[in-house]
Amino acid sequence: MAKLTFLGCGDAFGSGGRLYTCFLLETAGKKILIDCGVSALISMKKQGVTPSEIDAIVISHLHGDHFGGIPFFLLDARYISRRTKNLIIAGPQNIASRSAILSEALYPNSWLADRGFDLEFEEMYAGQTTSLSGVKVIPFPVVHPSGSSSFGLRIECEGKVLAYSGDTEWTDTLIPLSAQADIFVCECYKYDEQLRFHLDYQTLRANYHQLSCRKMILTHMGNEMLAKTDESVFECAFDGMVVEF
Repeated sequence: MAKLTFLGCGDAFGSGGRLYTCFLLETAGKKILIDCGVSALISMKKQGVTPSEIDAIVISHLHGDHFGGIPFFLLDARYISRRTKNLIIAGPQNIASRSAILSEALYPNSWLADRGFDLEFEEMYAGQTTSLSGVKVIPFPVVHPSGSSSFGLRIECEGKVLAYSGDTEWTDTLIPLSAQADIFVCECYKYDEQLRFHLDYQTLRANYHQLSCRKMILTHMGNEMLAKTDESVFECAFDGMVVEF
């Protein structure tokens, strides 16, 4: 049995007062963050999640609402949580350098300071399996410019499959990404407006017959989509939502 907690499921603009993207996957005694938006530390503490218990962080793409919480997570690890165990952060190419630039912009001289624990960055490449704390992560290329590769993530754990679209417009890559997934967490920024680099509800409905996931949960919803959630045939995420699979 695995558990997924939506610590934050908002878009880049905080539509509906929702926090930035950050999901907690608990499986086989491990705790893994999927994306770590700017408000991740706030959402973790709001939901009673202890940051020092996180074993790894996996990032879909390098936009602030998906990886901008890393500097705050690391500061908490050093000064508040007093973390001692190793931490692995996996993400697209340049995940380490972009995290360093962001950290130095926010807190000069913080990046090279002694943390008290080992921090390892691992770059992911499309189609290549990465192992994080015993969990297999397979990145799929999606359509969402971010200054590096942008990925949908297929995560295999305890015989279960969690698929996550990241941010993207419709691409046929979503078909194998979500194939037979127990849960497919899919962004749905708009309701019926086809916007470049993002998905909308009507496009998902029109293409859903191509997807073989067992359950789809919509996330990253903008104001228009939030106003239509009652009409959705798909489950819609909310901050604090918990799903076991």
